[in-house]
Amino acid sequence: MLATALLFHMFILPFRGPTSAGKAAAAGPYLGNRCNDPCRSVLVESIPEGLTYDDNHPQPFHLRRLEDPPGRRQPQCGHRLFLLDPEQRGHSHQDPSAGQGEEILAALREPGRGVTLRIAVNPPSSRMPCSDLQLLEESGAQIRKVNFPQLTGGVLHTKFWIVDQQHIFLGSANMDWRALTQVKELGMAVYNCSCLAQDLGKMFEAYWALGLPNATIPSPWPANYSTSYNKETPLELELNGTEAGVYFSSAPPALCATGRTEDLQSLVSIVDDADEFVYIEVMSYLPTMEFSHPKRFWPVIDDHLRKAAYERRVRVRLLVGCWRHSKANMFPFLRSLAAMHDVRTHYSMEVRLFVVPANETQARIPYARVNHSKFMVTDKVAYIGTSNWSGDYFLHTAGSALVVNQSHVGAGEQPTVRDRLQAVFERDWNSRYSQELSLPGQWEQLCGTY
Repeated sequence: MLATALLFHMFILPFRGPTSAGKAAAAGPYLGNRCNDPCRSVLVESIPEGLTYDDNHPQPFHLRRLEDPPGRRQPQCGHRLFLLDPEQRGHSHQDPSAGQGEEILAALREPGRGVTLRIAVNPPSSRMPCSDLQLLEESGAQIRKVNFPQLTGGVLHTKFWIVDQQHIFLGSANMDWRALTQVKELGMAVYNCSCLAQDLGKMFEAYWALGLPNATIPSPWPANYSTSYNKETPLELELNGTEAGVYFSSAPPALCATGRTEDLQSLVSIVDDADEFVYIEVMSYLPTMEFSHPKRFWPVIDDHLRKAAYERRVRVRLLVGCWRHSKANMFPFLRSLAAMHDVRTHYSMEVRLFVVPANETQARIPYARVNHSKFMVTDKVAYIGTSNWSGDYFLHTAGSALVVNQSHVGAGEQPTVRDRLQAVFERDWNSRYSQELSLPGQWEQLCGTY
């Protein structure tokens, strides 16, 4: 099945810095914090082969739809890795599901198309090779490898595309052939929206600058990286004809120029503002610093979820990915959250696991067959991110999120982004792939065998 725009921790952008973008914005479709572009958005998914629902799901999305819009076709991309060629990881080209990744790689390498391609990625490693990037570079792509382990102690984990400073995609999908057919992903594409594209471009330019030799993180960032669009003053625009307030958040804090909302601050504020419910779908949830040594407890998000359920009687539902790479120490924390759910006290805190099925052949594909989505929806806001929910991702790792507030839209109007994201969550929560949190020890059988 075709899927979301493939994003590996990498970035691609036409050669226009924030300064020129800002000048274009001043003369373009802006009036203060108002954007007059005819912005059109769509939720897009990768549905793994063999995973079916009884009802309809958001339309599949193919990268070529972003890559081949009318006009100059100047894509920009931000990702953690590029792995469209399955032979890089020892998997056969004969696997039928590999064809879509190969098709995208061939399209990006197609000569004579007048496409300016810029990519920011993590430095290559034995686990994350870069032969795809070498092929793209030979075809004219400009690539910078950003040493985030040295700069922040994390990695480049963002996944987004910008095309012609008009069209964007941001979501959970890596630039990996498996993200098209073997992993469950979710993101959002926005078309004909230069206001958003130019603002996201400033975040790309920050990564691009940090890809220079011996680069250091400036403090503060120069003014041309700053933004006026944030959780206090979102960009006002119409999405599919419906009013919305939109902004991008970023992690870690060191990468946030003046005006940019930190991703963690955005996330917890959305939880704190919810009146009725908070629904979360994420691959990994840990109230710890997941990769730190020595071990560190990090209950920031956990505390806000518990507070919402306890103080305001908000209904909290957490749907977490369950696969062979799930960390054992995640499950006691999940059971602790679920223990708040009590009929007598009316605390509503529910936790389930999402298991992507696999046949014998699919089970042999490494790092596949998992729900890799990273989103949250409340009664007010849609939040689509690129980070797993543990401390390292918000404090050290480069990530981003798209936040859409349409809480003021009245009932009876056409479905909003928030409405559609809620429908996706409820479909997944009520599907046969959603499993009750098992007793101690049982998760190993549930997540580790197919």
